[in-house]
This record gives sequence, C-alpha cells and structure tokens, in this order.
Amino acid sequence: MGVKLKLIVAVPSVTPKGSTEVIRSVYPNYKVIVLNDDFNTFEHVANCLMKYIPNMTGDHAWELTYQVHDEGQAIVWVGPQEPAELYHQQLRREGLTMAPLEEA
Repeated sequence: MGVKLKLIVAVPSVTPKGSTEVIRSVYPNYKVIVLNDDFNTFEHVANCLMKYIPNMTGDHAWELTYQVHDEGQAIVWVGPQEPAELYHQQLRREGLTMAPLEEA
C-alpha cells in the first residue's frame, strides 16, 4: 500500500548583498491532512479526494479514506504552499475535517 507522491520544489536564487555568491534555498512543501470525524461518510470523503486532489485514483482515494477512519488522519497531498492551500480550502468547503497545513 505504498503511497507515491509527486513533489514539486521551487528553488529561489538569492544573492547576498555585496557578494557575487548565489545561495539557493528550497521552499518548503506542505502537507494536506484529512482528519476523522463522526459525520462525513466514507463515500463523501473518497469522492472529495477524487474531485479535488490531482491525479487521485478511486483506489487510492478509498485507501486514504480507510486510513482516515482507522488511524484518525491521512496525508492526502504534499507539495508547494499555494496549491496545498487551495486543496485544503476545497476539501474544507466540502465539509471534511482538516488539520491545519503543516510543513512537510
């Protein structure tokens, strides 16, 4: 039941003042985490994951849905902050119980 996540990393270039040296730093990725609750059905959670998380298959959505139920939470997507915020907001608007975004 291995989970494959495609991570996209943006790397900004920063040149320190008075220097010709370029320092590259990596922007952090963020985790989108769905939490278990007593009011969303399995079907609703799986359908929301398929609707909003890119490249989410039905089988993987159901695996994550069962993980939410059995373990209390599941990381459903990891990546840059801006899309993470979008997916988090979309799932929350559908009534899913979401953990706050956190750095990966």
